[in-house]
Amino acid sequence: MTTERRMPALDAAERTMLEGWLDFHRQTLAVKCEGLTDAQLRTASVEPSPLSLMGLVRHMTDVERSWYRRVLRGEEAPPLYWSDDDPDGEFRLTEADTWQETYTAWQSEIEAARQAAAGFGLDDLSKSRHRRTGKEMNLRWIHTHMIEEYARHNGHADLIRERIDGATGS
Repeated sequence: MTTERRMPALDAAERTMLEGWLDFHRQTLAVKCEGLTDAQLRTASVEPSPLSLMGLVRHMTDVERSWYRRVLRGEEAPPLYWSDDDPDGEFRLTEADTWQETYTAWQSEIEAARQAAAGFGLDDLSKSRHRRTGKEMNLRWIHTHMIEEYARHNGHADLIRERIDGATGS
């Protein structure tokens, strides 16, 4: 499978621009994972950190789920990979964790995020409050935060991928 990355339009309206950049960064993370085996995707960045490409994707799966389903829409959507007892659970991988399962869950949460966002205007406030801040936020803030979150983790993905097989760029 080859992921096509699409640059956002240079003259788009605000919402189209934000969603374009969010999709671009989602696609960038997928590109960083392409062509690797499950074992390579589970490879930790550097000891003692458990950070890996598969762990990053699992993390972003729960981040998508949290912001769009739990906060924006107010759904009961418990985390998939972490818990209060194991707040970094998404990064603790075993041989049983596969890319196919991880990728499928991630794409499912991206689709749920798109559906959730479709029902809100950029200025509409979330139905729920964030669990740490206790505050509501508008969809514009959530989209902007998600772009930042992906961009930061794509930097990590660049370094992890280079460590695994020397691939750089894009």
